[in-house]
Amino acid sequence: MQSLHELYRIGVGPSSSHTMGPRFAAQHFLGKYPDAASYEASLFGSLAATGKGHLTDKAIREVFAAKGKNVDISWYPDQFKPFHPNALSITAFDADKNELHSQTYYSVGGGRVVIEGDPSSEPADVYPKEYTHMKQILTFCNEEGMQLWEFAINFEGQEILEYMDTVWDVMRKSIENGLNTEGVLPGGLKLPRKAMQYNEKAKDFKGPFGNTALALSYALAVSEENAAGGTIVTAPTCGSCGVLPAVLRYLSEQYKFPKIRILRALLTAGIIGDVVKANGSISGAEVGCQGEVGVACAMAAGAATQLLGGSIFQVEYAAEMGLEHHLGLTCDPMLGLVQIPCIERNAMAAMRALDNSTYALLGDGRHRVSFDNIIDVMMETGQALPSLYRETSRGGLAKVTENPNP
Repeated sequence: MQSLHELYRIGVGPSSSHTMGPRFAAQHFLGKYPDAASYEASLFGSLAATGKGHLTDKAIREVFAAKGKNVDISWYPDQFKPFHPNALSITAFDADKNELHSQTYYSVGGGRVVIEGDPSSEPADVYPKEYTHMKQILTFCNEEGMQLWEFAINFEGQEILEYMDTVWDVMRKSIENGLNTEGVLPGGLKLPRKAMQYNEKAKDFKGPFGNTALALSYALAVSEENAAGGTIVTAPTCGSCGVLPAVLRYLSEQYKFPKIRILRALLTAGIIGDVVKANGSISGAEVGCQGEVGVACAMAAGAATQLLGGSIFQVEYAAEMGLEHHLGLTCDPMLGLVQIPCIERNAMAAMRALDNSTYALLGDGRHRVSFDNIIDVMMETGQALPSLYRETSRGGLAKVTENPNP
């Protein structure tokens, strides 16, 4: 498994695979071939189908414009490269339009990019290969008397805890920015921001509904910041970035946890997300939203369970439920924007993560379906989904056009 630096990426929304990834690809290509007369970028598959809504073209153009260059962009939503549905090819030409260089990139989720034909583009693993499944990790932790957060520090060193401090700072700021910004989100849906309004109402709610509504408002805040192109942390993706920070802030406020406890919870959540990356997928284009919001819910549920005193086995159970009960969740964004249903899904997943944690803590951690099992099922389910339900914006909710409140 790779470092948690690769899972928790700090960047600008709205999409880790469609915005952050192509931005990196453009920077990489332009860095290698800065002196060409002209450039062309071709987007394929899912990257083309929802690229305009995700501002893929804007991200690429900004990179070239920063160097005083122009780039022509072509869209091929019906053409798929074999390695991954999110493919981008960039070509450099001389003054006579003779091809000088061409490179294909795959944006595989969470902001990570694989460069075709370049094995060195894959970050090195920092965790031993014998610890890539949750069962192996739990066995190691149980034998060594460790928590999952200690497992992360054991192989990444104390520095990873320092990086979690930076991650938590960005998460907190994204919540605050989202709670204090009003107006309409960019894009054709004309969707108004709701986080501030919902947060104020939640403060006045009486009984248990008020508490959970606060968590909901925090998830909305981060997701709306992402949709507006704000700075967020992939957890594990931009489209699911609101779930984990919402749950952690909510629990921090309710129980007055010191910051070090939150940083350790981030490490635990990170190990959960890393196991999915190593054995499954966090790409909506590859497996649907179950790989984004479903994994985010698993990460948040596990982190919450640890914070509330759960054993490593209860943490694993909470994470398993978080993913299991999102199986089959499609990725069908309206107009290709990371808004409907993405923002609402983050809010619902944050509340579900808290419920998963409660359920796991009521038992002793023993259950029938393991987290490793559910990753395999997620992959099987995702691959069985028709492509129009995997971030193409051509099926499901993406086809809804009528407004129920004209």
